[in-house]
Amino acid sequence: MWRNQSRGGMIARVSGGAETELSVVIPCLNEAETVGAVVRVARETLERHGISGEVVVADNGSEDGSADVAAAAGARVVRVLERGYGAALMAGIEQARGRFILMADADQSYDLADLPRFLERLREGWDLAQGCRLPSGGGRVLPGAMPWLHRWIGNPALSALARRWFSVPMHDIYCGMRAFTRELYQRLELRCVGMEFATEMMIKAAMAGARMCEVPITLHPDGRRSRRPHLKTFRDGWRTLRLFLVSSPRRLFFYPGLALMAGGTALATLVYGRVEVSGIHPDAHTLLVASLLVILGYQAVLFSMMTRLFGIQEGFLPPDPALERWLRRINLERGLAIGLVAATVGLALIAGTARDWLRAGLGQLDYSTTMRAVIPGVTLVALGAQTIFSGAFVSILGMRRRR
Repeated sequence: MWRNQSRGGMIARVSGGAETELSVVIPCLNEAETVGAVVRVARETLERHGISGEVVVADNGSEDGSADVAAAAGARVVRVLERGYGAALMAGIEQARGRFILMADADQSYDLADLPRFLERLREGWDLAQGCRLPSGGGRVLPGAMPWLHRWIGNPALSALARRWFSVPMHDIYCGMRAFTRELYQRLELRCVGMEFATEMMIKAAMAGARMCEVPITLHPDGRRSRRPHLKTFRDGWRTLRLFLVSSPRRLFFYPGLALMAGGTALATLVYGRVEVSGIHPDAHTLLVASLLVILGYQAVLFSMMTRLFGIQEGFLPPDPALERWLRRINLERGLAIGLVAATVGLALIAGTARDWLRAGLGQLDYSTTMRAVIPGVTLVALGAQTIFSGAFVSILGMRRRR
């Protein structure tokens, strides 16, 4: 865990005793060139609009004096020892005093003079107001503000995937300027300490049924000249996709697993039914492929269950009553029994073939007939072993323990 130390700063208020309505939280890592200007714009905007608020800069170990620059500009600085975009934001939000939180970057790419528009949406009753830089959501990207690959491929594609998979009603899930209620933030119990933090918030907010809206904004070119952007295109893009997959184990494992098992079963049916397909008689080789599909598909289905259980326990996914009912029915003992039965039947089929081979004096057997028993035998042994091992692992995951 990280330790936080705050440094002196000023808090903009309507009056000395007024409750803090809005906390502007800015993560910072070696951004001395721009963080001071960002803080000043935020403070001036709060004062100009009579908003009871504060500016909190979560410094993530800057070595260029960023923390001193931010404090001089009027921010309250929170020192964050654990590295990561999400780690910095979580520490800053935890130290913030406002009923509403607005997060934005320290590189001058977002105009914090827009913050009253976000606050107004929260006052209207929305749980989360997400900035949108893309024209598809009414936003605007100034020349040189966003790499071509991000603007036209990565961001639109992953945002579309979030809309389709998780019903996130946004066109720009990557936008780093957004506002939300403290109540929503506490309810989401976010976990990701890296760049996935922002995406995790969107996914979990949608899953939690939060009221979300978009606020069109303009993206400005990065104001830093001596340092490159922290975002890494392929690394952070892959991390987002990985989070999508972990958050949707049904799409990653369950549905493909069912499709593989269905395909394997169909091929096996052709073999045992002696069905002719376009003059071709599927035989032992087809049955071997069918076995492979069934084994892989069954493993994928089991992985879906284990991934979902892990995601729920670690706070990435909401509770799943259907999964809980299923696990109550198929506990470790029943899983072991089912696995042992399947493995025993499989071994019996293999033993029957071995017996026929001995009776033939270890001579040549009919290949087609023999493999029709050996392949399903091997398949059942593999499925039985998978069931036993997975049942034991799920039981370990489900053990009650102190956190």
